[in-house]
Amino acid sequence: MRYASLFLVLSACAGESLYPPRPAVAPGPPVADPPYSRIVAHVSLSKEGLTQMLETVIPQTSEGTFQLFGERTYKWTRGPLELRFDNAAQKITVRAEVDGEAQLPAKTMSFKLELLAEVQPVVSARYKVKLQTPLVNITTNDRFLKVAEWGAGIIGLVKKAVEDKLREQTVDLAPMVQDAYARASQPLEVPIGDAKACIDLGVKSIEFGPTLLVDGFEKDLALVLGPSVTLPCPVRAVAPSGPVNLPTLQNVANVPSGPFTVIVPVAASYQELQRAMTKAFTDGKLYFAKDFPNLYLEKPEVYANGGEVVVKLHIDGYVEKGFKIGLSGDLFLSGHPAVHDNELEFDDMTPTIETSNALLKLKTKLDADDIKRQVKQALRLDISSRLLSVRQKLNETLTYNFNVATNASGCFKADVGRIEVTNIYAHDTYLRLYVQVSAQAGATVPCPTPPASQPVAGAPTN
Repeated sequence: MRYASLFLVLSACAGESLYPPRPAVAPGPPVADPPYSRIVAHVSLSKEGLTQMLETVIPQTSEGTFQLFGERTYKWTRGPLELRFDNAAQKITVRAEVDGEAQLPAKTMSFKLELLAEVQPVVSARYKVKLQTPLVNITTNDRFLKVAEWGAGIIGLVKKAVEDKLREQTVDLAPMVQDAYARASQPLEVPIGDAKACIDLGVKSIEFGPTLLVDGFEKDLALVLGPSVTLPCPVRAVAPSGPVNLPTLQNVANVPSGPFTVIVPVAASYQELQRAMTKAFTDGKLYFAKDFPNLYLEKPEVYANGGEVVVKLHIDGYVEKGFKIGLSGDLFLSGHPAVHDNELEFDDMTPTIETSNALLKLKTKLDADDIKRQVKQALRLDISSRLLSVRQKLNETLTYNFNVATNASGCFKADVGRIEVTNIYAHDTYLRLYVQVSAQAGATVPCPTPPASQPVAGAPTN
């Protein structure tokens, strides 16, 4: 009887412990910021838009005086402008018919002129489109006006008036670029657990490609970006109100046209992963094996170690084999992050070598595969809101209206397409994810007219 009691006491006290060495917190390989990217937009001032601008520049009517046996008056009115584009010569030709009349000593004479003006549009480093070296030619088929001395005087006056107005004309592209630059320069704050990470697109320069004169004035515009992410957000000065100072425009030989991709870094903290994992537990406990229903994992801790992510878990509970065998200790698993369906996961999460060796020495044979499976299932983080924030940032940066000249407004619009995570790095203090966004953007003057709504088939009409 005495030996039986002693056996029961010893059985109740039986237990095993599991304490492999903890992987040290070691810095991983240096992680560089993503390579420079370009937001590319095709800028188009249509033939209609340019005509509208020049209509306000070239006088529609004017009057003056000339000398012919004293001072005489004349006046003229021009008709609608016709624009022609020569991309090879990089010039725009403006044509218009002019109707005029002159007060002669004995009568009032009507005459007709043809106005032809050639201009070369150039863009300065301060975003000004100037009509360079305007060349105006006024001709007439009126034989009397050709031989009359006063006729040459009137033609010269009309020519000078048009040339002066063309030289004065400036199309300011700065308002078109300022909004995009200002919006891209403002960091995007993304909640990361209790903190906030700042995604900075980092506009480095603005580039313009060669001019195309094909039924309008066209150029490719690029905002060169050097994106970065910081956690937590740094303290920043208050953004100035009003127009921003743009960097000097760089006219380059080529800007990659068409759709573009931008790589933007975002962040996820280890504390977030830790909280997400805890939420998958029941009352703070994760029961991982049907064969051992009284064993559980608890108190997860997530940190980085040499470019990998380490999860520490405390194991506790007991095993029943006719009597209870207590088990207590720590487990360490490590792996590399991956993203599937907007969820951050760890496909290769496995026990460390030291943890695997310690598990083999236990008399209670635990299945490491059960532990891995349960840990991988619990260690997930939904990052869809972060990806959506990047999409919205680009949309907001590249969608707005602007004015470039009197009676000339335009629209900047973006179409953001595919967004995906291309790389993930286990930084010492947080996970850095590289998000690649595919998009297309353009600026048009004037704004395109929305198509008229079509009646629904079968719907009644008034």
